Amino acid sequence: MTESNGARADALENERLDTVRLFIDQFIDIMLNHRQSGHPGGSRSKAHMIAALMAGGAMRWDVRDPTKPLADRFVLVAGHTIPVVYAALAVVNQAMALRFEWTGDERFRVLGGEHRTLMPIDLLTLRRRGGLQGHAEFEGKSLFVKFNTGPSGHGAPAAVGQALALKAAGHDDVQVFAVEGEGGHSAGAHHESKNSAYGLGLSNLVYLIDWNDNGIDPNVHSSVVHGTPRDWFEPYGFRVVGTERGSDMTEVARTLRDTAFGDNPARAPRCAWFKTEKGRGYVVTGYKSHGAAHKRNHENFWKCREEFIAKYGVSFEGQGQGDPGPEHASAQSLSHIQTVVRAMAEDRAFVEWLTDRLVEIGDRVPTATAQERVDPKVDLLRDDPSFTDVSSLPAALFAEPGANLPNRAGFEKFGAWWNSYALEKYGRPIVIAMAADLAESTNIAGFMKPFEGHGGTGWYQRDENPTGALLPQQITEFTNAGICAGLGTVNFAEDGEHKFAGFIGACATYGSFSYLKYGMMRLFSQLAQDCDLKTGRILWVAGHSGPETAEDARTHFGILSPGVTQLFPDGHVINLHPWEHNEVAPALAAAFATDVPIIALHLTRPPVQIPDRKALGMASHLDAAKGAYVLRAFDDRPHEGVVLCQGTSVVANIVGMLPWFASDGPNVKIVCCVSSELFARQSQEYRDAVLPEDEWLDSMICANQGRRVVRDWILDRRLEEYAMTPDFDNRWRTGGSVDDVVEESHLDPAHLKEGILRFVRRGSQSS
Repeated sequence: MTESNGARADALENERLDTVRLFIDQFIDIMLNHRQSGHPGGSRSKAHMIAALMAGGAMRWDVRDPTKPLADRFVLVAGHTIPVVYAALAVVNQAMALRFEWTGDERFRVLGGEHRTLMPIDLLTLRRRGGLQGHAEFEGKSLFVKFNTGPSGHGAPAAVGQALALKAAGHDDVQVFAVEGEGGHSAGAHHESKNSAYGLGLSNLVYLIDWNDNGIDPNVHSSVVHGTPRDWFEPYGFRVVGTERGSDMTEVARTLRDTAFGDNPARAPRCAWFKTEKGRGYVVTGYKSHGAAHKRNHENFWKCREEFIAKYGVSFEGQGQGDPGPEHASAQSLSHIQTVVRAMAEDRAFVEWLTDRLVEIGDRVPTATAQERVDPKVDLLRDDPSFTDVSSLPAALFAEPGANLPNRAGFEKFGAWWNSYALEKYGRPIVIAMAADLAESTNIAGFMKPFEGHGGTGWYQRDENPTGALLPQQITEFTNAGICAGLGTVNFAEDGEHKFAGFIGACATYGSFSYLKYGMMRLFSQLAQDCDLKTGRILWVAGHSGPETAEDARTHFGILSPGVTQLFPDGHVINLHPWEHNEVAPALAAAFATDVPIIALHLTRPPVQIPDRKALGMASHLDAAKGAYVLRAFDDRPHEGVVLCQGTSVVANIVGMLPWFASDGPNVKIVCCVSSELFARQSQEYRDAVLPEDEWLDSMICANQGRRVVRDWILDRRLEEYAMTPDFDNRWRTGGSVDDVVEESHLDPAHLKEGILRFVRRGSQSS
């Protein structure tokens, strides 16, 4: 091809890409005109970028099957601009439907049926129950977007996690495109995400920044945030390219190609920026275009149709007229969509070019690579019971009675065993773990260590050891949770609807900082509920919980903060509170034997003595897997109620008080409460044997967390006044030694005796 012919071909290519943009504009406007809700400004300003990304070849994806594991991934960090994606999907799917109708050629058939194919008529369901969601969600007709987004910045850590999963699996040639605006980019999550992307060497992460300098309020972004996208990304080690003409298709397509295929010798994460106008072509621009569509059939709506009318010579029903009223609006909007679809069908050359291009791009998506480390046929937790069979846990996971060890040491052993076993049998770890510069402190470092002569992975290092299972994360609490969430959405399974082949993400921090993780966990929980594909799991470690954190003082006490791990619908999280070393492994194994997406493990800092359960008449440590067990049964004396106990210092002190209960103390049954969620999953027979309802209604609880945090165990709220928790007086505790703080919390033996006696004597006191 001569240089002039090449230039003409490029010009024709860009003209057709701009036609894609023109159709996207129509669908954005008609959709919002009908619904009178949504975000036109950022949707309009991103239309060139999205059109070129989908059809220009920079992103390797398959319109016919958005579930392909090794297709490039798209995360709309700016989730409120989902109308531009819905519109774009309507364009490409309609074009494919036309081509299939014309030819009957299976190459143009979009898989998934009506449930997964977003067609133009679906745009009329925007923001309606059962229809298209108001922000991006990874499910149904929008499986193209690979994470649930909308809350500012939340999609960025998930994109990092997805890029990491691909790299860890040997697929770092698969790219993750994360689309954001400069306003959303000001969220702190981006600072953490960019640091993480550099530190983890994620050359497959591509930020696309829509730089329009406007948000929701009238203050322009540049008046409060210094610099340009180059200033915002290059200091973080990114390769940055961009264009001042972000609404010029020639420039946009060139920039995307340079970003995706340009030289990157440092293998750095990448950023492309596009200087745009918010509300481009929408008449009302800038901040005023952010979240308000034109009033239905306003004159500005009709002005926005002029470019399309000029190109295709069409007319729209009610053109130039006002709102037809609610009884006619839907029918008229449908006619507007049909007008656009007819224009597309009459532009056969455009449809043929677009569909040929989409098929060509889709055919480039690989099905496997020589470097892959995750077997797409195997779901480790489902297909290999060794990971979760409580009865066959290795003996080396458990300590002998009399040893003084913290429960977090038991967690370290479990992590070492799980990953070393997976590494030996399957050639890769099952868990990728991280902490906020607290890996050894919280003992999550076990996931990279050897176990009983079986090798570990070592620390992850972006160049020297990219297969390490422990990430060298710094103080990136929020992003660590998001990385775990992103890991859980990358499923390499051949049958991704029924199996999960990928990684479990695990993150740890102080229990008192658990709230820093919640936002990403909430989004993952929602995604796991509704996504058509199987998702992975997250292990959320609330380390150093309870008043036992002691010397670090009340700023670090995990007494009330860990309660955020309960803020999910039932069945979405399992909370585990093993009080001693030997309970950790069975509790974790039992939790991961379920299909619950989030497992929250609450651990404490100080060592306690491993009890001689047999000598004391206690149930086996393996019964921690059942969520609750009898620590002390009633003796032959009259029964005086039930004491429920949870948490390291509480249970350890009560175990030390067993001789008192057997002699001068009250005849109470004592039940150790490890997990209300696991207990609820046991048979009715087991639950009745441990805690029948009549006994539960005559119980008090002693715990190392706040009263409101343990209410799942308080069946009769009238007995809450007898609960013994660190917030008994509704005040924050101070600091000191473990003994100091436990005593101040009234969880030492003397106060426990006093509180239990008060409970058992309550009837006589009232009489």
